[in-house]
Amino acid sequence: MDMDNEETRMKDSKRRERQAGSSRHGKHDIEAALENPDTDIGLCGWLLVAFSILLMLATLPISIWMCIKIVKEYERAIIFRLGRILRGGAKGPGLFFILPCTDSFINVDMRTITFDIPPQEVLTKDSVTVSVDGVVYYRVQNATLAVANITNADAATRLLAQTTLRNVLGTKNLAEILSDREEIAHSMQSTLDDATDDWGIKVERVEIKDVKLPHQLQRAMAAEAEATREARAKVIAAEGEMNASRALKEASLVIAESPSALQLRYLQTLNTIAAEKNSTIIFPLPLEMMQGFIKH
Repeated sequence: MDMDNEETRMKDSKRRERQAGSSRHGKHDIEAALENPDTDIGLCGWLLVAFSILLMLATLPISIWMCIKIVKEYERAIIFRLGRILRGGAKGPGLFFILPCTDSFINVDMRTITFDIPPQEVLTKDSVTVSVDGVVYYRVQNATLAVANITNADAATRLLAQTTLRNVLGTKNLAEILSDREEIAHSMQSTLDDATDDWGIKVERVEIKDVKLPHQLQRAMAAEAEATREARAKVIAAEGEMNASRALKEASLVIAESPSALQLRYLQTLNTIAAEKNSTIIFPLPLEMMQGFIKH
């Protein structure tokens, strides 16, 4: 039985490795096709490019200001020539050159972007409704994929983060949501990172900000915690009474062995009462008068 389970696990792991390898190869093929497209734009395309170059040369030096573009250190430019991405992919940072009539470009911000996940009403695995919000940190890792594979990478990542938060929390109990926030955040990060890999986006970090419970559930949990503390206090008090009774029993046995110990204890009690400066009236009696009652 153990050998069969081991073989099954090995087959599953090999299948996952093959799937992961095929997905990686597919992604690399798509990326290579986008960054190194076919340069054959046809005869009409080459004529338009030649006409654009001649027009630029004829209008020098005025046209130079339309041909030279600048991108900042944290930006990359994707250049389209007659609708095709130029060989080499993203350009920048610094200066780059375009043809004014046939080329167009799109700037892509490569800095880390932060956005808040709006509070989501989630039904947990144990049928409790909670409101959870979070924060996602991501950045564009491949500008070419971010432009060519999706219309709006930022909006798509935001919507995907909301649905992922619902899906992940729907498989957790309330206790797990309250105690395992770090594990939930790591699970969301890996899920988002895998989903946005084809978009050229890298999800760096996901954090769960707040978990809001219904007021009725908060009162119920507070009452449960209070009852638990009261029960624990009663148990501790009972244990203290038991320990005190054992100590009194041992003290009585010691006093029974030595009659003078009772006299000393009596004098100590008188000293304690006198030190409190109260209005208590004490009539000390010799212990010999009580021996008759003790014997009976």
